[in-house]
Amino acid sequence: MIKPVFALLALCSPALADQSPLPFNLGGAFELVDQTGTARTQADPQGHPQLLFFGYANCREICSAALPMMAQVADAVAEQGITVTPVMITVDPARDTVDTLGPALAQHHADFVGLTGTAMQLQVAYDAYQIETEEVFSDPEYGPVYAHGSFLYLLDAQGKLLTLVPPVITPEAAAGIVAKYTQGQS
Repeated sequence: MIKPVFALLALCSPALADQSPLPFNLGGAFELVDQTGTARTQADPQGHPQLLFFGYANCREICSAALPMMAQVADAVAEQGITVTPVMITVDPARDTVDTLGPALAQHHADFVGLTGTAMQLQVAYDAYQIETEEVFSDPEYGPVYAHGSFLYLLDAQGKLLTLVPPVITPEAAAGIVAKYTQGQS
């Protein structure tokens, strides 16, 4: 089920994505493990803003568009002197493990961070961002296919949500939103 506020955002113009403060409560503390086995929270250890997405590394649907877009945005804002860390929290922890996340995400960007954890740890993150997941069907070649959120969440270095970035805009437009909110933060 799509939350009403997200449905509204999806139907509105991309200009809505750069309004602040947000008219709803999203974000919060979580503790997960990255692809190196290191514990990570919502705060970036390097002090950079983060572009966060909930998905799975072998997804052939929205993730196959969102993950490359995140990499393009990170590169575009880097040209402006802004470092943004692309981060994906898995909705498929059975396949997105510490061992498998790194290689899958490195195909998109060298700085991509993949996060996983126990079902309870992941649920804390899902609840903070109102992410609902559901196995839709099982693909004979790729395994379970999940329905999940598609928005990108722009966080500051401490993990506070700055804005949402709709997945239906160009990487250039998304980079413009990221740059607007992160000037002077990286």
